[in-house]
Amino acid sequence: MVRLAVEEAVRRGASYPHAVLSWVDTDGFPVSVAGPFRSAGEEVRVGPLSGSVRPAAGQEVCLTFSHIRPQPGVGYDQRRYVNLWGPATEDGDEVAIRAVRASGWDEAETPFVEYAERNVGTGLAFLAERGRRPRLPAFWRFFLATRLPFLTATIVPVALGGAVAAHDGRFAWGWWLLALVSAVAAHLGINIANDLADAEGSDAVNVTPTPFSGGSRVLQYELMSRQRLLALALAMFGVSAAIGLWLAAARSWWLLALGAAGLVLGAGYSVPPLRLVHRGLGEPVVALGFGPLMTAGTYLAVTRDWSWPAVYASLPVGILIALVLYVNQVPDRRADEAVGKRTLIVRWSRERVIGAYAASVAVAFALIALGPVLDDQPAWTLIALPAIALARPVLTGLRESYDAPYGLLKAMAANIGLHFATGLLLTAGWLLAAVL
Repeated sequence: MVRLAVEEAVRRGASYPHAVLSWVDTDGFPVSVAGPFRSAGEEVRVGPLSGSVRPAAGQEVCLTFSHIRPQPGVGYDQRRYVNLWGPATEDGDEVAIRAVRASGWDEAETPFVEYAERNVGTGLAFLAERGRRPRLPAFWRFFLATRLPFLTATIVPVALGGAVAAHDGRFAWGWWLLALVSAVAAHLGINIANDLADAEGSDAVNVTPTPFSGGSRVLQYELMSRQRLLALALAMFGVSAAIGLWLAAARSWWLLALGAAGLVLGAGYSVPPLRLVHRGLGEPVVALGFGPLMTAGTYLAVTRDWSWPAVYASLPVGILIALVLYVNQVPDRRADEAVGKRTLIVRWSRERVIGAYAASVAVAFALIALGPVLDDQPAWTLIALPAIALARPVLTGLRESYDAPYGLLKAMAANIGLHFATGLLLTAGWLLAAVL
């Protein structure tokens, strides 16, 4: 609920189809009655009303103007209302209300999710006054804090590295699984580290978070303390480092260099002093870390050798995962700009952002198409080309909902699907080439 100037509230109320007058009767029961209305200045008249359903003279009443239309199977649209409070005066068969205060909400101005987000502090204060705090089962706190659904960013390049090794007749389940667990733990640790770094910056001022952007919100909702979140991040990094050291000692010491580079880039993405995303370097860092580093690193862990075809195979995957970050930053751009987080989305115009997305998708799929021509990739990897169709809803969403964070949800989901589907099809192409 947002406070409104009385004059503004009366002006808005005049555009609504009906009003509901509410008050408490002499027996202490709430009474509500709908009726026609007309307004003049700060006064609103409701009526005609029956003499048996009128508030007492001088009694404070609430007049609510609303417009909520049910949408079967969806919910409601045009969720907006205005509330006026003031003393009531009888005038014939009408009740006159001279408003002294007003509030309201219009979803066209403030979407419901943003409305709820702006009132998180009020909700937390209410709980604190009663000695309570938000509670959530441990699994769901872990799920939110680590952002588990984003693990597709790790699964795809690791699976691709294993598929290239299988194509070369050198796949080993044990070493591949160790590489996967190490990469997953590192990714979860990086996610948490980024949340810790942004907690008092862009995430703190972000009032339009989505399931794909704005951080995990576990700190903002007081679901976990900073100390516990830091301990969880260190535990994830510890697991990754321990497995990485074992793999380096058993397979190749080059893995130590790759792992160190990955952790530095991942943590340095938003953690001082590097804060690479603040410098507009977030996309290249993500493309490198979740592309060549993971795919070539997996191949190295499995086979003990380097592979240029594995590096080349990871390039489209790296570009597409960078585009996931890129599009997910669009709803965050106002919060990022407010705290000096100079991402590419903040630096560039709307037209340039959309154009760069289209160009990057074209480059990624051109690399897939050229792979067999350059004799670096098997022809079966061309089965990934139809996945480019998933870029269309992303471009449509960017063009139509660039300034509407929640209107971008379908586009962000399709963009994640573009990366995941392309990666899985490339992996399948390598495996088919190995079998056939």
